[in-house]
Amino acid sequence: MAMMAKMRSLAPAFILSVGALFVLFMVLSDSKLMEIFGAHSNTVGSVNGKDITYPDFVKAVDQQKESQKKQTGQDIDEENMDQFRDQVWDAVVNQTLIEDQIKKFGITVSDDEVRDIILGDNPPQILKQSFIDSTGRFNRQAYDNAIMDPRNKAPLIQAEEYIKQSRLSEKLQSMLLATINVGENEIRKRFIDQNIFINAQYALVDINQFPDADFKVTDEDLKNYYDNNLDKYNIDAQRKLKYVNFPFIASSEDSSIIQRNLETILSKMKKYDTLTLKSAVEMYSSYPYSKDTMNISTLPSNVTDLMMNAQAGSILGPIASNEGLAVYKLDNVVPGKDQFVKASHILINQGDDAAKLATAQKVYAQLKSGANFEQLAREYSGDKSNSDKGGALGWFGKGAMVPEFEKACFDGKPGEIIPPVKTAFGYHIIKISGKSDSRFVVEKIIAPVKPSAATKDTKLASAQDFSYIADKNGFEKEAGLMNYKVLEAAPFNKDAFSIQGIGQNKRLIDWSFDNSKGKVSDPFKLPTGYFVVMISDVISAGARPFDEVKNVIKAEVIKTKKYQKAKEIIESVSGKLNGNLNIAPSLNNKVSLDTTGNFTIGGGIPKIGRDLAFADNAYALDLNKISKPVKGQRGYYLIKLISKSSFDNNVYMAQRNQLRDAIYQEKKGMFFNQWLTKIKKDAKIVDNRYKVFGQ
Repeated sequence: MAMMAKMRSLAPAFILSVGALFVLFMVLSDSKLMEIFGAHSNTVGSVNGKDITYPDFVKAVDQQKESQKKQTGQDIDEENMDQFRDQVWDAVVNQTLIEDQIKKFGITVSDDEVRDIILGDNPPQILKQSFIDSTGRFNRQAYDNAIMDPRNKAPLIQAEEYIKQSRLSEKLQSMLLATINVGENEIRKRFIDQNIFINAQYALVDINQFPDADFKVTDEDLKNYYDNNLDKYNIDAQRKLKYVNFPFIASSEDSSIIQRNLETILSKMKKYDTLTLKSAVEMYSSYPYSKDTMNISTLPSNVTDLMMNAQAGSILGPIASNEGLAVYKLDNVVPGKDQFVKASHILINQGDDAAKLATAQKVYAQLKSGANFEQLAREYSGDKSNSDKGGALGWFGKGAMVPEFEKACFDGKPGEIIPPVKTAFGYHIIKISGKSDSRFVVEKIIAPVKPSAATKDTKLASAQDFSYIADKNGFEKEAGLMNYKVLEAAPFNKDAFSIQGIGQNKRLIDWSFDNSKGKVSDPFKLPTGYFVVMISDVISAGARPFDEVKNVIKAEVIKTKKYQKAKEIIESVSGKLNGNLNIAPSLNNKVSLDTTGNFTIGGGIPKIGRDLAFADNAYALDLNKISKPVKGQRGYYLIKLISKSSFDNNVYMAQRNQLRDAIYQEKKGMFFNQWLTKIKKDAKIVDNRYKVFGQ
């Protein structure tokens, strides 16, 4: 019975599997095998005429949710479900396309092959894993007994199907990747890039030292550059959208509900001694339980003030925090090594130094006469980040402020107002509110305040109303009447991953190319809210108009002229060196001289950055020889090779196989991705999920 239970425990692994194809081809890691889709009604889309049904797609989503939960321990948040469904949809489309290719190439796996794999000397790991003991030994006898037990027929059938799909993918992989090879020259080049160290001296004419104003550019220069570089300005067909966002923002009612829930939890904790904060966290919080010892500066300022006046064992909250509403339990207060100061300041930073000092002294005198610090901060302080809060800076430790300010604060006493202190920012009048080295041992419940379903429904209703009336009366006109802010996204093409300012929604991108200029959409749902869009421009494929790219071209033409000037200077200097690169700066003050320090061709170059032209030319030089002018990322160089480590054949042979395998894996991944992209582009894919799940 125990062996049968072990065998049956494998069943979920087979049922939840979306396919070994994704494992082997790295399209999806740890994905799960899906049933091959048949033609059914109630479809959410199709791939080359093969329907993907609603039940099958929902099943795939649920399986992937379960798989991800096993890996991360967390469910998919509702706000991320649309994006998660997109990922599963892509996986389903890829799987279906790959299955089509397997059939197209006539790849098959016989029952005998499957049986030989299961009963062979080295069964697949997914089958062996339940029969490996604590020492790592595979119990073959127990495995064979489970395989032969008739009570394990159902999971064994599932195992056979999994093995069959895995073997089909292996055969497809072998066929597709048969032409990939790694040559000896590629391996040697990779070894050299990673292992040969070079040190070089260089003379540089940096083009960035030349002001743009020194270069005259005519319209003829610009037009000639444009005509000779048309390929740089070719674009695919594009769309531009204007949009109104109806964001998912929690309402006051949403916040009140969370507040009441936390208050209920606190009430139960007071009523039932068995309900600890830890158990409350496990039942009610979105965050895992933790017990932390925290410095004053790491607590929210509104929490710190409460903690300072609370007794050990106190429960504080609910309190608003950056993470949501929180309940804190103060378990203990312990001394720490670091001291913290709570301070406020009034910054005087207008006028010359004498005027600033005079104003600061006037304000300080008013404070000494009893004036309200917070009121004067609002009136005089130039630090607008906190002047409306009476100049409050909260708690901070050493290293957080400029030295002069920090010294004054840590030397001061609580309750003291410190005379004007000068820093690079101006003059500060500082009020010390407190000092402490306390650290707080706390537990907490965090309840994020998120928009409820009702709040989202209200947003949807507003978006639908706007969409309807904007389509009738004009997008921008109605947005203005309803005080909605209209924004415009940057142009995007049909293959764009996301839209600037809006986000990722493939359905929206497809809609934009299926409709004409001026069309107003129904609401599209994204993680941040609902969007109603209007197609504001339709841009045809081809070269961008000259006038549109004229300013870009001007920058390129000026850069070209700078390179030409740098080349003329470096060529002039080169002819006068007589093998001595050190004299280059004395021959022309536009030339600088430096050394790189050790670098490899495949890495960055100290003081220069990544520059393949520099690295390749330096490597090709003989020792102590000076190169011809080299055009690099920053300008023109003359390079002198100071040292170059030798090619160690023993080290090369030790690394050769590893390097070859790495290059092969890179080529394999690139080849398969390109292959899959190609068949996906040629496929007829219909995505009607929006009819079921919304846009």
